[in-house]
Amino acid sequence: MLKKMLTVGTAALCLLAFSFPTQISADENAHTVQKGESIYKIAENYGVSAKQIQAMNNKSYDEIVPGEQLQLPVTANNYEKDLLARLVEAEAEGESYAGKVAVATVVLNRVETDRFPDSIHGVIYDGYQFSPVLNGSINEPASQESKDAVDEALAYQGFDNGSIFFYNPDKAQSSYLSNQEVTTEIGNHVFLR
Repeated sequence: MLKKMLTVGTAALCLLAFSFPTQISADENAHTVQKGESIYKIAENYGVSAKQIQAMNNKSYDEIVPGEQLQLPVTANNYEKDLLARLVEAEAEGESYAGKVAVATVVLNRVETDRFPDSIHGVIYDGYQFSPVLNGSINEPASQESKDAVDEALAYQGFDNGSIFFYNPDKAQSSYLSNQEVTTEIGNHVFLR
């Protein structure tokens, strides 16, 4: 009887472990430089590009010092990549590939800021931020183009304009957004920081 209860309990724990998405904390997106490290070693350890770490930290040179805090690119597991691709598909339907990359980049930039939750899942499901979450269209599958746009946004973090907002001025008006700095316009979307 005890053995059966343990087996059922273990199965329930396994089910719970796989039912919830893994979320990456903001602490995982930063690295404190240790003596003897280089940007290239750090990049290799995290499986990211050294150039990307340089760009994210506004470094045009390789010099780092022990104790310095470096921002690291947001990484995504398969669940998060799929979720982000579905958001991109729903938010940027009919937009160019560049527009889809820019929408994905906004989500990644939000993960990096203290103003928003510190995971892709957290940013996407943060209140009333994205209409596809509210209307359920986020549950539709993503196209290959949206998946590719997410991969490109992940690969090029740090090389963008730092946009953390976007909207379609033909569909939405916001006094808050009208006071933000416009970084670029792509298709029907205006991107801001």
